[in-house]
Amino acid sequence: MDLDQVKEIMGIVEASKVKKLHLKKGDFELQIEKADEHLPAAALPPIYHPPRAAVAEIPETMFHSEHTSKGGKRAVETAIDGKFVISPMVGTYYSSPAPDQPSFVKVGDKIDENTVVCIVEAMKVMNEVKANVSGTVAEVLVESAHPVEFGTKIFRIV
Repeated sequence: MDLDQVKEIMGIVEASKVKKLHLKKGDFELQIEKADEHLPAAALPPIYHPPRAAVAEIPETMFHSEHTSKGGKRAVETAIDGKFVISPMVGTYYSSPAPDQPSFVKVGDKIDENTVVCIVEAMKVMNEVKANVSGTVAEVLVESAHPVEFGTKIFRIV
């Protein structure tokens, strides 16, 4: 079951009088429970709608900026050329479909927009992340099985 199907089920439950739904299909399990309608709006948890995987673009040229920190030491920031595949949601990043299987991609692999580059697990749902950019994987920025936030840079693509 993919994320679009889960969203569709959530919409159906929201529009109906059903208060709870528990769905189990193979290894996949989904439990939805409506918030109490009598709670004030401020007490309700925010609804999160994860966007598609995004690509952060950095200009093709490199630049330096220098500034002085509190201790008087100079810090140099450098932007590296390329594009980044970023996490479309909060969750746990996995580089391979299973611990005993090879990574979806590794440094040096050529990818296109539809290449599945990793999985981000969110609420026990494994979400495949597509590159949405073409190029060569220059750097893997996150270790497998580590948490990521929305917008975390996962891969640098050149």
